[in-house]
Amino acid sequence: MKQRTLGKLRVRLAGGDDGHGGGDGLMVVLLHGFGAPGTDLVPLSLELGAGAQLRFAFPEAPLALDALGDARAWWMVDLVELQAALAAGRERDLSATVPEGLELSRSAVIAMLDDLETQLGVRSEQVVLGGFSQGAMLACDVALRDARPLRGLLLMSTTMLAQCQWEPLMPSRAGLPVLQSHGRFDPLLPFSIAKRLRDALSEAGLAVRWTPFDGGHEIPRSVLAAADRYLSALAPPDR
Repeated sequence: MKQRTLGKLRVRLAGGDDGHGGGDGLMVVLLHGFGAPGTDLVPLSLELGAGAQLRFAFPEAPLALDALGDARAWWMVDLVELQAALAAGRERDLSATVPEGLELSRSAVIAMLDDLETQLGVRSEQVVLGGFSQGAMLACDVALRDARPLRGLLLMSTTMLAQCQWEPLMPSRAGLPVLQSHGRFDPLLPFSIAKRLRDALSEAGLAVRWTPFDGGHEIPRSVLAAADRYLSALAPPDR
């Protein structure tokens, strides 16, 4: 693994021919969740795409949550509101929310993708963009608002944001292969709203593979297996 600054983000590169993101295989860009360190998803590079020569890029979110050690965020979350909702058992519907900071992080990820192409020669058609939780929200937002072609979209334990803005943009991504996973007992991002996102994407013509599981806010082995199959199917055949 090696580190590069792409755009203004620190990015860890792994996989490929040399273990440092080299070669010409698909590039899987995974954005971590709120409160996680920049290295949080790096171990997935050892779990996914065996034999497919996949390359991986793990951008680190720009906001440091100093009170939580090395935790990072793409935008701030109202933790008081979150704790109150959890204590009351109230379902958190974020579908009408456009978080402050989303636009800045979107721009940072787009600049990072630009540098992946200009500095490392990774064509947009080779990129599978995705993430977990807040990172998957951002990945979905970038995919819908940025016109570059993508090979796929990987959404793990995410939710609908900015629905009135997202839904009109979805048909522009018709045909895009999507893997979306979610836990039926997720206490943070409700399963019902994840299904609403799934249905909206499917109705707009995206090719959604839906992977529910009996669990919470996590990436279980069943999701890793589904993601491995999904990514291996997207990878070009060996030449």
